[in-house]
Amino acid sequence: MSKIKAAKGAPFARILGVGGYRPVRVVPNEVILEKIDSSDEWIRSRSGIETRHWAGDEETVAAMSIEASGKAIANAGIAAEQIGAVVVSTVSHFSQTPAVATEIADKLGTAKAAAFDISAGCAGFGYGLTLAKGMVVEGSAQYVLVIGVERLSDLTDLEDRATAFLFGDGAGAVVVGPSQEPHIGPTVWGSEGDKAGTIKQTVPWDKLHAGDVTTLPLDSEGNIKFPAITQEGQAVFRWAVFEMAKVAQQALDAAGITADELDVFIPHQANERIIDSMVKTLKLPEHVTVARDVRTTGNTSAASIPLAMERLLATGDAKSGDTALVIGFGAGLVYAATVVTLP
Repeated sequence: MSKIKAAKGAPFARILGVGGYRPVRVVPNEVILEKIDSSDEWIRSRSGIETRHWAGDEETVAAMSIEASGKAIANAGIAAEQIGAVVVSTVSHFSQTPAVATEIADKLGTAKAAAFDISAGCAGFGYGLTLAKGMVVEGSAQYVLVIGVERLSDLTDLEDRATAFLFGDGAGAVVVGPSQEPHIGPTVWGSEGDKAGTIKQTVPWDKLHAGDVTTLPLDSEGNIKFPAITQEGQAVFRWAVFEMAKVAQQALDAAGITADELDVFIPHQANERIIDSMVKTLKLPEHVTVARDVRTTGNTSAASIPLAMERLLATGDAKSGDTALVIGFGAGLVYAATVVTLP
């Protein structure tokens, strides 16, 4: 018989507060068109994107996270000292160690909260939310701060016609805490590593460090390009449209929710055509509010779902207590979907 004492956590968990931060600079498609042969009409028709936000020098991954987190903590009605863990999902914090989560936890004024980063691309918020739910229910933390943050402008090749217009910067955060009822459903998540090459970084950091220009991509002026995100657009589009709708339906089934009972749909804001296809495949009723933050924010990877959630609540397009289906998917290829009650 085990002598280990079990921790006492909450019966269930829920999202208690949400916050977001978008950089000050708004970048219209016209700026993107300075470096690629395309048109505003083509970008809008292919992605739905009209503008995106790009971070300035002071709007670091940590700084944006702190701004978004402060709003989420205030929205949750708790103090920073009550946060027991900080989980940050990002692919654009370029220091391998220490984790940026530790800096964020300290500057927010937590009481030495556990802090760590995860790398799960556009599914990162779903991964972090699942970890947070587990910590609250297991009892290792009463309140967990989950942050999705990206400075993808640092990883954008402005001469790549396939991706230059896609990416934006920003941070979204939620506080997950105890609940007497289930307000975060079971997570349907997974990975398809055999498709990992469809979204990837152009140059590994070690190859860039080696400095052999014969093996590195060059820009139009002959300069070595900084590593950027590249993707096989058609392959990613087909996977997202056909496979992720199935995952979204599995998340609904796991939560015991039908499409008719849903109030809000918050998919990863990658591409409006993908969103439209998923809505059609899922046969969502007209009363379901669909997040379309991609139009003015672009693809912010791990930040896209909490940013879209925050905007829907701020504009009144969604309200506290609504039942929402959230799904993230991207590089890896990885995915995570669940049903939540909005804070």
